[in-house]
Amino acid sequence: MTGKETKPRADIYARITDRIVADLERGVRPWVKPWNAATAAGCITRPLRHNGMPYQGINVVLLWSEAVARGFTSPIWMTFKQSLELGGHIRKGETGTMVVYANKITKTETDEHGDDVERTVPFLRAYTVFCVDQIDDLPDHYYGRPAPTIAPAQRIAHVDAFFANTGATIRHGGDKAFFAPSLDIIQMPPFESFRDAESYAATLAHECVHNAAIQIMPHLLGWARLAA
Repeated sequence: MTGKETKPRADIYARITDRIVADLERGVRPWVKPWNAATAAGCITRPLRHNGMPYQGINVVLLWSEAVARGFTSPIWMTFKQSLELGGHIRKGETGTMVVYANKITKTETDEHGDDVERTVPFLRAYTVFCVDQIDDLPDHYYGRPAPTIAPAQRIAHVDAFFANTGATIRHGGDKAFFAPSLDIIQMPPFESFRDAESYAATLAHECVHNAAIQIMPHLLGWARLAA
């Protein structure tokens, strides 16, 4: 395989790697999306193609990461051509998301002895898809939302008590989980939008660590200076 043949694949790998590294540097694990961006409007699902078939492999990570970053609520993605075939229109100014198709082909070549030999050649191709949230005029069922899956009764009482005792100000709403130092609050998606109580607790614990780093560690540093 020549350098020209390997460079496109290397570029795709680099783009995927850069995206994952950027998410990790922001404290986001892109392979984990424990809540639904629809904020209590549906259950967690893998990204889906226009025909309902789920994406696989690295595409799940790529599409989850993009959905979190851009606040998309629909799990369904499609190409520009597929949206046109369904009567949809991608909104002006919307940009697509890269996914990849990996496969292999078998070639018959002549070896140095003049014999025909079969060689398997893997290939990787990138293409662009758009979330249903970016497309107008699709059939109505593409905009449907499944029913919530977590009832309030499923909350874990001792976990709720633990977080209440931290003294942190915890607010709920929207589709993002973060700690805002300037306001000294932790913002969480609604409990009902998480796939289970454990995912809610894990996400809230992560944000409480950020809260502790700002609210507790500076005081400890101050005490250390006084003690010195």
